[in-house]
This record gives sequence, C-alpha cells and structure tokens, in this order.
Amino acid sequence: MIAKEILIEFFDETRKLKANGKARFDINKECRWSYFFTDVNRDKLAEAGRHLEEIGYEVRGFLDPSPDDECQTIFLRFDRVETHTPESLFERNASLYALADRFELDSYDGMDVGALDGP
Repeated sequence: MIAKEILIEFFDETRKLKANGKARFDINKECRWSYFFTDVNRDKLAEAGRHLEEIGYEVRGFLDPSPDDECQTIFLRFDRVETHTPESLFERNASLYALADRFELDSYDGMDVGALDGP
C-alpha cells in the first residue's frame, strides 16, 4: 500500500515542479490520473479492464514487456479525469488495491498524473 506520507510528498513535489515551470498542470485542480494493474495474464487484465470501463474509467491499453525481458509482466493502464488531495488519492488507491485482489491480479502498481490533454 502506498503510504499517505508518500502521497503528501508526491503532491508537494509536483506543486514545486509547477511553481518552477517544469510541470504544465496544477495537481490541486482537475488532472488526468493514470492507474496501473499488472499481471502476466492478458485475459485477466482485460476482464478487469471491462469492469473498470463499467465504473467510469477510460482504459488506455496494455504495456507489454519487451521481447528480451525475462519478466513477462503486462501493465494495464486506465485513466480518469478527476481532482485529488493526498487523502482522496489514498482512498482511491485502497479501492484499486482491493479491485486488483478481487480480480486476482499480480498487483495494483500505482498511479501517475498529468495534464488533462496529456498522453
């Protein structure tokens, strides 16, 4: 589980990047939040992806391992445009950890944030 203290630091660092002109989005406002599940079984990830779409996430697709990578972990990226605080993101992460368990995935691998029109 990503600790709330880590999320507070993440928000603080991102605010500094915005203040220094190195980020083009304000983490205190509506942003594109990307979340990631992992597994070696694409079908399990696809099943989770269908559920995620039903509950309002935008499934962005799979990130496959390179052919020469020993680890065959596949990532499923799913996004939602929303506003978070460290506390609300902590709660979102808790629900996504539980969802990964429900679908018996290897892991919920965390999140990233960017501008609304970001990749």
